[in-house]
Amino acid sequence: MVSPYPPLRDGIAAYAQQQVAALRREGHDVEVLSPGPSAAHYHLDLVGPRGALALAKRVVGYDLVIVQFHPDFFYPPGAGQSDRAAVGLALSAAFARAKRVEVVVHEVDYRYGRGTSPAALITRQLWRRVDQISVHSQSEVDSFREAFGVQSSHIRVVDPGATFVPHTPLDQAQARASLGIAQDATVFLSIGFIQPHKGFDRAVRAFSGMGRGGVRLDVVGSVRVEDPAFVRYADDLEGLAARIPGAHVHLGFVSDELFDRWIVASDVVVLPYREIWSSSVMERALLFGRRVIATRVGALVEQAHEEDGVTIVDDDAGLRAAMRREAGGGAEAVVEVQPWPTAAAGRTAIQEQVVLRAARRRGHAVPMGDHHEVSTVVGTGAVSAPLRRLGDVHLPDPGHGRGLRVLVRKVVRKVTAWQVQPVVDQLNAVRRASVESVERASEAGQDGPTPAPESRPGG
Repeated sequence: MVSPYPPLRDGIAAYAQQQVAALRREGHDVEVLSPGPSAAHYHLDLVGPRGALALAKRVVGYDLVIVQFHPDFFYPPGAGQSDRAAVGLALSAAFARAKRVEVVVHEVDYRYGRGTSPAALITRQLWRRVDQISVHSQSEVDSFREAFGVQSSHIRVVDPGATFVPHTPLDQAQARASLGIAQDATVFLSIGFIQPHKGFDRAVRAFSGMGRGGVRLDVVGSVRVEDPAFVRYADDLEGLAARIPGAHVHLGFVSDELFDRWIVASDVVVLPYREIWSSSVMERALLFGRRVIATRVGALVEQAHEEDGVTIVDDDAGLRAAMRREAGGGAEAVVEVQPWPTAAAGRTAIQEQVVLRAARRRGHAVPMGDHHEVSTVVGTGAVSAPLRRLGDVHLPDPGHGRGLRVLVRKVVRKVTAWQVQPVVDQLNAVRRASVESVERASEAGQDGPTPAPESRPGG
């Protein structure tokens, strides 16, 4: 088995571990090679052609080599056509030396198999050398056949949860008691690595106004890599949840047992993904008979159906509507979006409606009731408007084309980005913190006029 492996916190590593366990239960002798330090038998840096050629030396003598495939394991970041061609040739050599090769595809870019470039031709030849390609949906079978010219007989659809087993013996009551959750609560759960493409912020925003009558949303997980954008997303997610009653964010390492315990404790698992191929979280939720709300991305529609207790939604409005249905009597009434005021109503009325709708999109508490509450939000937004208009700082674009000037800019950016990018990220973090601080200060001062500073002698 060639794959990342625990204790690495990675979805593919967990998938590989469960497949290894299933093979061993069947009586097979399995050894594991991972691209980094882990509990695997062997470790090897697989990135680039040297990594693939090193792999070629190690596949001889095995009856079957199973590769858990993700492009990041083999191709260097930002790989161009020459890099892809070199890696493709080296991987082809590795696969040719093995007695039999099965590749479990977790992600692949079909664009790289199209066209007549040497890299595309080599990529197609690489995939044709694989004896068995395993994917998680029929749409991927069709895409593989079209992009890489692989015969359908060499591609099979595998259930991503076929080898999954429970990691906790607790029932819902026991799980809730261990997590400090009321037994009569209605619990929504979004769980997994905290990354922007997981869309957990969408679930928190959709939950706004539902946190009454024992209804709660728990977002559970850790930041997979200490990328500034991921860390910032986690911070923003905590800040967003803090403003919405009933929403909770639990950041930190989640073991296999704790992961399953959270699922057992929940009533509905919410998967508001922006991008995904397939979801092992959905499989674990279905393993424990939990209902699922998921967005229509990747192969999630093919992975589970309505009869499995899965509701597929198309957008944020559908997500909120599905969560409200599951929340039942614990949900607040929806604040209906009113028609836009006419010009006769005046500029103030139109501006108030703009602020109301913007507040809903940001996940802020939506003002309800009389004109005073609406004006309060307008005032708060106006105070921070100059800071918000500044926008984020970005590294300058080196431009496009093949000229010497563009080339020099690209080289300079690549060489200096490791020093400059952290400064840029910090500047953006300071701006966002300033906006939040100003708005909170404005909200705190809305109960009465801000006291004037004390006068000093001679002042």
